[in-house]
Amino acid sequence: MLDRSTPQFSRLGQKLPSQRWQIYPQKNDLAQKLAAITNLPPLINQLLINRGIETPEQAQAFLNLESLALPSPLDDFPDLAVSLELLQQAIASQEKIAICGDYDADGMTSTALLLRSLRWLGARVNYAIPSRMHEGYGINKRIIEEFHSEGVSLVLTVDNGISAFEPIARARELGLKVIVTDHHDIPQQLPPADAILNPKLINESSPYRGVAGVGVAYILAVSLAHQLGKAQSSILDPLLELFTLGTIADLAPLTGVNRHWVKMVWQQLPQIQTDWSASAYSDVWSAGEGNRVRGEGGQGDKGTRGQGGQVELSSLFLVSPLSLVYPILNPKSKIQIQNPKSLKPEDIGFRLGPRINAIGRLADPEIVIELLTTDDMGIALERAMQCEDINRRRQELCEEIEKEAIALVEAEYLTSLPEDRVLVLVQPEWHHGVIGIVASRLVERYGAPVFIGTYEGEEHIRGSARGIPEFHVFEALDYCRDLLGKFGGHKAAGGFSLVSENLNALRSRLSEFANQCLEQRHLKPLVKIDTLVNFNQIDRYFYQQMNVLEPCGIDNPDPILWTPNVRVVEQEIVGKNHVKLTLSQTINERSYRIKAIAWRWRDYFPLPSQVDIAYKLRENEFNGQINIELELLGVRLPSQNHYSVAQTTPARTSFEYNERYYDCGIYDNSALPELRIMYPEKVILAVPLGQSIGLLGTSRQEAREVDISQPQYACLIQAAFQALSVAPR
Repeated sequence: MLDRSTPQFSRLGQKLPSQRWQIYPQKNDLAQKLAAITNLPPLINQLLINRGIETPEQAQAFLNLESLALPSPLDDFPDLAVSLELLQQAIASQEKIAICGDYDADGMTSTALLLRSLRWLGARVNYAIPSRMHEGYGINKRIIEEFHSEGVSLVLTVDNGISAFEPIARARELGLKVIVTDHHDIPQQLPPADAILNPKLINESSPYRGVAGVGVAYILAVSLAHQLGKAQSSILDPLLELFTLGTIADLAPLTGVNRHWVKMVWQQLPQIQTDWSASAYSDVWSAGEGNRVRGEGGQGDKGTRGQGGQVELSSLFLVSPLSLVYPILNPKSKIQIQNPKSLKPEDIGFRLGPRINAIGRLADPEIVIELLTTDDMGIALERAMQCEDINRRRQELCEEIEKEAIALVEAEYLTSLPEDRVLVLVQPEWHHGVIGIVASRLVERYGAPVFIGTYEGEEHIRGSARGIPEFHVFEALDYCRDLLGKFGGHKAAGGFSLVSENLNALRSRLSEFANQCLEQRHLKPLVKIDTLVNFNQIDRYFYQQMNVLEPCGIDNPDPILWTPNVRVVEQEIVGKNHVKLTLSQTINERSYRIKAIAWRWRDYFPLPSQVDIAYKLRENEFNGQINIELELLGVRLPSQNHYSVAQTTPARTSFEYNERYYDCGIYDNSALPELRIMYPEKVILAVPLGQSIGLLGTSRQEAREVDISQPQYACLIQAAFQALSVAPR
């Protein structure tokens, strides 16, 4: 990739985001070959190539998800048959079943999914979720003892349990049968459960390998419904919606079976929106008690308990789970999504996911479980509004802690960051439930790994960590294992605890680890850019063409585009921290304007008048008109002249730009290497590298000087450098 670092300050002294841009090499010949298979323009094929799709077979599989042939889960999950047998026996004999869930979006949607399905299938089932603040993650001995005292025979863990050796061993001592469903990394010693369903235990080539906890729960529930001959769409469709909600909110990869199943739901979204109509909303206010699925008990020191209850469930599956949670999008007005066809996974990832996770961070997970399992629209709206209120509190806490953390970094740690290469921040009275979010924001701001904690009493610290691409969080924690109490996580994130007297030693050890794997150039937020696009190419048709990539998410990201030499026509602060802009680009003496938003960029206001920008495209509807707008992710001063030649010999290639084909190459020319671009008309643009003036003509003698900062030249030069994969300084 091309790697471009941005200066922190503009020529006018204005502060700009300190970023490093990586631009994918442009494989024009391959994009042309794929075009013959996909019937898509080369630019869209370049987006596919950037996602590892380089053969006709891969392209067909990616674009035609409906043709994906899924193996039977019974073939891929060795313990699935045993799990189904245990559940069938428990349902047939009316033994009590208990689910132990988790307090994040994945754990709560998994719990709701199995509650819905098992109740429909006739099971006697309840659930428990441990207290985040007082017990932490996963099933524990207290929960096992309570299940036993209540006469439970079969325990199901969801989104946890794979590392819970002692609690599950205790369950077996008490005569309880245990099915573990989880997706976290496999420990050295597996728990002594009757059955374990975990995609990390199956073949790496399996399409089920990337499912989250809710994916494992979905596979189990659907397999059981088929086994019992009750696999009607009225049952399975709501389960698929819960799978979608949990998968996206948990940031599971949207590849393989995840992408296949999420796309099935996304194709139904307009109908789901229709189901949540204005009249349905009006009926909420006069709704009676109806059939309620209530969890009795509350969130205290001992977590959340839900009782199964005897309810008439024949109507439970008539209500779409996604229609129940749409009130969260705008709980104070009638829910009318203006353009349901434009709804994307980000509407879950950025609107619903944080609100659901806010409950697990600050309140009682029963609120979400009830929201996702009730058939009463009145209860659904009430719980949705609770989610909104608690999320607002979460936002306030995050903003407060983030301000304090930034002040701490600027005062004490910023000057030493190039040597430390990691930020370790610990303060009393920071709420543990939200410090992980603050850590992510600090990573975005400073581009360094962040370990952030808060005191629990005077002697103990509990914290969260977030990393950058070149830094493995779990390996860093493991490097410090002798200084820590509990710890866990994966490459990008983790959690930890320690006694406060080890804090200084931890800070030194983490810096030691960071210096082994990070260079100073890594300490800038990374923006990975797909390709160059000019404003005259951006319209609704282009936007719809890009939709072939949907659903986008982890491992299949939204395309990030960039445009050079954009003029900032208007800019203003909106809300508390956002910048709204009107941008312009002049091409062949014609001006193209487009609106843009930069979230949380108040610190960079006002932006310079001329910039390069990196962005995503977004569809916006206002007053009945649909427009394509930009969501800015990166900005830098125009830098089209700042290139060094990565090749030691002249490089030459052909490329397409604005539906015309050009030849280009790097040539030695006295003291400076020179970029030469031949137009279709055989006119040559010659640009000495590092200079702002080029020559344009059929020969040097007849050529005229041109200012290559002008968009008609700058954009062409950028496209040539991308085609040549020349590395900028």
